[in-house]
Amino acid sequence: MGFYNTSKLANAIFGWELHRRLSAAASPLHSILAHPGYTATNLQTSATTPIWRLLLGRIGNPLLAQPVDRGAWPQLFAATDPAARPGQLIAPGGLGELRGHPAQGKLSAAATDPDHGRRLWELSEQATGVQFSALRPSS
Repeated sequence: MGFYNTSKLANAIFGWELHRRLSAAASPLHSILAHPGYTATNLQTSATTPIWRLLLGRIGNPLLAQPVDRGAWPQLFAATDPAARPGQLIAPGGLGELRGHPAQGKLSAAATDPDHGRRLWELSEQATGVQFSALRPSS
């Protein structure tokens, strides 16, 4: 779960940093973040340990998870609805952003920290060998 949570935070940091860089470059492109909430997928039933499979798949899915088609709603909203704004997080609007209709979510301070964004961007460029000179901050 720790690695999963870290990867989700990295996604948010990268999406926010992309938004920041696109805005600074006056680009017509936008970065809008979205997450599906707690959605009943095979992720919970293929967890790494039997106790996690029991807790997440057998108990969590029936009690807390929303169906897969509803888990896609925030992504569809972010991609198609004119009300979605650049830099915004679209998430399920229910308790804890677990389920519900698309609504504006809350990004953590870590996700919007410019130092985290810059470092992750630089690491991503190094790891992939791809650089976007048009999105480089001016010195």
